[in-house]
Amino acid sequence: MLACMPVHADKIRDLASVGGVRSNQLIGYGLVVGLDGSGDQTTQAPFTTQSLENMLQQFGITVPPNARPQLKNAAAVTITAELPPFAKPGQTIDVTVASIGNAKSLRGGELLMSPLRGADGNVYAIAQGSVVVGGVSAQGKSGSSVQVNISASGRIPNGASVERSVPSSFASGGDLMLNLNTPDFTTAARIAQAINAAYGQGTAQPVDGGTVSVRGPQDPAQKVAWLGMIQNLDVTPGDAPARVVVNSRTGTVVIGSDVKVGAAAVAHGAIQVTISEQPLVSQPQPFSRGQTAVVPSSDVQISEGGAHMFKFGPGVSLDAIVRAVNQVGASPSDLISILQALKQAGALHADLVVI
Repeated sequence: MLACMPVHADKIRDLASVGGVRSNQLIGYGLVVGLDGSGDQTTQAPFTTQSLENMLQQFGITVPPNARPQLKNAAAVTITAELPPFAKPGQTIDVTVASIGNAKSLRGGELLMSPLRGADGNVYAIAQGSVVVGGVSAQGKSGSSVQVNISASGRIPNGASVERSVPSSFASGGDLMLNLNTPDFTTAARIAQAINAAYGQGTAQPVDGGTVSVRGPQDPAQKVAWLGMIQNLDVTPGDAPARVVVNSRTGTVVIGSDVKVGAAAVAHGAIQVTISEQPLVSQPQPFSRGQTAVVPSSDVQISEGGAHMFKFGPGVSLDAIVRAVNQVGASPSDLISILQALKQAGALHADLVVI
């Protein structure tokens, strides 16, 4: 009797995106006002005062040249947003504001009307609204402070109104391109096979490992419905490459399921260096005209933990690697060192990616 393993299938919409259908990044500069004394210190952030003076001039208010307003309730911020594809004028999008000065918190602030520009310099949206901050900070008179999360940045849900739409090549004629999220020759071939099986041979053709060309109707209305049906087709993606991802900053190690290790013996011992400082006070004898001095006293100790050795046989799987490392009690930092050494020895049959 043969045991059939379940085959994992994904929708095409989860594996590939339509060429030309993309979001666009927007950026702007503005002022957040109404802060409770937690805004920019204008002596160190003069651009905040300059921005406020320019805004007041638009309302017919002229600030005397010798006046130096001390603003505590205003902060200069950058505004970023993502313009989704097919966004039309009048629709709203979320925006993120972040302080660029020395404001302590944006909690309770109000963003004044600010234009958001694209990479071409044109204005695509106008942002304005109340800032929602997820962090909080408090400081006492003695200098002690407590901070939870980040309070110098926040979001404005539906805080920008789209003023201009971005032209899309979707409605134009020609073949559609499906760009794979993760380029893979096997996945591209299987996507083309699934489309040809559903809509006839020659409908789809893989261009390379990351793109599949699809021939569809020229009418935009029919193209929308037809593309929606294609995105709902089930495709079994190709196996992911054998890869080990290491984050050296946080100590996170992710090992793929197809990672194999050749025959190797590993011994790893931890070296600890301990330095302790104990200042001593040198007190002179009475009437000796000496001076009391603090003499440093350092104690340096170096200890090396017992090296545990374990052996990998040829073609060892992920389970055996994890089991062997757990038996010796290796920390994430030790595991990173072991994986790097195995890669240099040629025993790690996988790509080692350090991020």
